Amino acid sequence: MRVTVAEIVARLGGQWVGDPSQAIDRIAPLDSAGPSHISFLSHARYRAQLARTAAGCVIVAPALAEEAAARGTVIVTPDPYLYYARLSQWWAEHSAPVAAGVHPSAVIEPGAQIGPGASVGALSYVGAGAVIGAGTRIGARVTVGERCVIGARCIVHSGVVIGADGFGFAPHEGRWEKIAQLGAVRIGDDVEIGANTCIDRGALEDTVIEDGVKLDNLIQVGHNVHIGAHCAMAGCVGIAGSAKIGRHCTVGGGAIVLGHLELADHVHITAASVVSRSILKPGQYSGMFPIDDNASWEKNAATLRQLHTLRERLRALEKKLADR
Repeated sequence: MRVTVAEIVARLGGQWVGDPSQAIDRIAPLDSAGPSHISFLSHARYRAQLARTAAGCVIVAPALAEEAAARGTVIVTPDPYLYYARLSQWWAEHSAPVAAGVHPSAVIEPGAQIGPGASVGALSYVGAGAVIGAGTRIGARVTVGERCVIGARCIVHSGVVIGADGFGFAPHEGRWEKIAQLGAVRIGDDVEIGANTCIDRGALEDTVIEDGVKLDNLIQVGHNVHIGAHCAMAGCVGIAGSAKIGRHCTVGGGAIVLGHLELADHVHITAASVVSRSILKPGQYSGMFPIDDNASWEKNAATLRQLHTLRERLRALEKKLADR
């Protein structure tokens, strides 16, 4: 793909300064960009790279426009990172467009509905009664179980499983009796689901993923989980059954949310945390034991095991002193 700076601005907005006929054939990082590449500067801590970059054009905020223009052509926009995101979408659509339709090797059960402009990749499976919304892209080897619904303009990457049975078993005389999972999965519009992520169907009610949610690779979403609109979760997150996640939440990689808990809107969980209680107030939360050399970690862990006993001894001592 080869375009000019003027064509980019005409499509995405912003203001060019310099040579609008500058030809662009690649989006590249500042530190490795060449004369026919476009890059972006979204944070002042990378400002030193601006003087060194060989990029043919740099996307910058107004505060850096004059400095950036001194070295060559720029596109000025209030949010360079957002501009880069939209540029990347436009570039991908024109460089490697995804054809609508169903791949010949995919299996579409009778009664499934595939919306206009949707694409279903090779070796995928769409169960009876499932609904795929308009413009949604289903990657290779994706499984969409019966009666599950995926909204419009979603992206479901290869290996995703939507609508497998939730983990439900009743103990009986030392054995486990399976609980049939009778619900489905309902996914809203503009959701993206990363490779090999699994979203289980509900036991009685549906598992729900609201509009605009972004899930990374290798995430497990248990049965009857409800994830609010515009949440984002990084790789290897685990959400146990019946947890309810509010809107605009983020969960860092490898974090775990235990079952039947509730997270309020705008709760942000840092990577590798374990959420063991409901969080009803917006904010950033961490729940991890800091890494250390093994000998120190074992000593600290042994001390932690004694905290309850030490607390009771301290209370007894305080009471004794108070009674004097």
